[in-house]
Formats: sequence, structure tokens, C-alpha cells
Amino acid sequence: MTPVITAFEASPDGGRGLARDMRVRWALEEVGQVYDVRLLSFAQMKEPAHLALHPFGQIPTYEEGELALFESGAIILHIAGRHAGLLPVDAAARARAINWMFAALNTVEPPILEREMSGYTERDKDWYGARLAMLDDRVRARLGPLAARLGPGDWLEGAFSAGDLLMVSVLQRLKGSALLDEYPALTAYVARAEARPAFKRAFAAQRAVFERSSR
Repeated sequence: MTPVITAFEASPDGGRGLARDMRVRWALEEVGQVYDVRLLSFAQMKEPAHLALHPFGQIPTYEEGELALFESGAIILHIAGRHAGLLPVDAAARARAINWMFAALNTVEPPILEREMSGYTERDKDWYGARLAMLDDRVRARLGPLAARLGPGDWLEGAFSAGDLLMVSVLQRLKGSALLDEYPALTAYVARAEARPAFKRAFAAQRAVFERSSR
């Protein structure tokens, strides 16, 4: 059964590969699983057919036979559990890799997203500069320990895993910012992940959708 994922018909990320279907595409490419994509407009995302798959009216979703999932982390955990290549075989190493999946989404991503949203919604406020400095410090409080834990290694727990896939997906939201550049180990970490053939295929597929929608 070929899985079907949903994605933006016209992504608001400007073709940068930041929409969350990119994470799922990347995971499927890593394990060599063919998949289909159903593109949705913003209006279609709020229609009953899609809300039956994703109660919050967002993307991505994942359908495989009678199974329907939403939330990128849950989808990637499912893919990693079904296919070799994204989680170690050893039980302890597998648990540690899953631990990093949760760390990426629950510990590292929230302050990065808060900083990003502040730039969209609060930039015109006189107090924005002070708030941004505070948000930057919150992000640094995550990036510093992460860089220390990564150290000179290529990946967080030996071989590349779903934990690295999600962590890099989160860090990409800081690409080009002075914040990420403060941590050379993390910029190199992101670059290593982006050099993976599976990432390149996933990015090219998502970018092609953006380019078609921009014509």
C-alpha cells in the first residue's frame, strides 16, 4: 500500500523546505518508501474531508490503508518503526534516538517558533527589541547544551536517526540567523544532514510544488 501524505498547494514557507510535510518526505526518502502527495489549498484544509484526518486543519497527514495519522513527529515515528534506517536495532540505542525526537519537538522547537512568530506579529512594537533579546537568550539556552552534547560527532547518537532528522528540521528555521552561526558545530550538523541524498530528493520534490504554485 503506497502511503499518501498531504502538503500545501501553495506553501507559505517561500520554498525553503520549512513546511512540516518536508520532514515526512525526508523520512520516506531515507527509508526508500514510495509515496503519493495530495496537495491542499488553505480552504480545503478546513473542509470536513481533511478535518476528519487532521482535527486542527493543518498539514501534514499520512494515510496508509485504513490508518490515518497527523502530527509530523508521530508520522515519522511510525515510518521509522515500520522501516529500517531511521532507528537503531539495539533497544537502548533506539530509545535514545526516540528521546531526541521528543527533545527536538518539545524542548528545542518551541522557543525557536516563539522567536519566529514574534518577528511576524510584534516587530512594529516599541518594545520588540527587548523582547527579541529575551527570546534569543531562550533559544541560546537550548542551542548551547545541544552543541555541547553533539560535540565533535556527526550525529547525536552514533548513526543518523529520526532524532537527527527532526532536530535538523527544527534548526533549519534558524538558518541564516546570527543565532545559529554562534554554534559552528550546529551549522556543520545542519549542513551534513542537508547533504544527504534523501534530504536533497525530499527538498527538490517540495521545492517543485512551490515553483509550480508561483508561476
